[in-house]
Amino acid sequence: MSYEYLISILKPMLEGAQATVLLFLIAILISIPIGFGLTLAVRSNIKPLSWLAQVYIYVMRGTPLLLQLLLICFGLPMLPIVGEYLVLDRFVAATIGFILNYSAYFAEIFRGGLLAIDKGQYEAAQVLGLNKWQTTTRIIIPQMFRIALPSVANESVTLVKDTALLYAVAVPELLHFAQTAVNRDFTIIPYFVAGIIYLLMTMILTILFKGIEKRLKN
Repeated sequence: MSYEYLISILKPMLEGAQATVLLFLIAILISIPIGFGLTLAVRSNIKPLSWLAQVYIYVMRGTPLLLQLLLICFGLPMLPIVGEYLVLDRFVAATIGFILNYSAYFAEIFRGGLLAIDKGQYEAAQVLGLNKWQTTTRIIIPQMFRIALPSVANESVTLVKDTALLYAVAVPELLHFAQTAVNRDFTIIPYFVAGIIYLLMTMILTILFKGIEKRLKN
């Protein structure tokens, strides 16, 4: 294995990693707010809304992400009448699949965070004369995010690794270029390089979340 060979395979793999990072950023920035919205919907007094949110979360968490990606990328365009309008760019379709899936997981994380808050917090807020909106935004939500942060961090790391599923729906990303190099050069070195890149990404993410946790504790 030469230095020149490493450079030759590293360049396309880093280009593929850009798709990985882009998918992660879009999915995390959109799925977290949606997940929080789903949490509120589940706790809503409007029964049909609560029921629909619970069913959505159950379905998205109870079926494989890969199946969901295949359905969105290849299944929806096969539907009669409307199928032709559901043909999406593969990356866009995959991103939608990740957002829909991970919003359900984040909803459960936030629900757990809310359940972990002592009911005395609500009573104390009433004693202080805070209304429901003030109690929720100033007391409950900050505590919920602080409690849920470690689980959000773990789920975010999982999201980075799950981006490898883009390979299954023919989106050029890190693993795609690694596999291409393996097939072309009959060596497993590209797999190790891809593994190192994934480790670096998850390490950076872990350090970032630990820094956020540390600041919230102070």
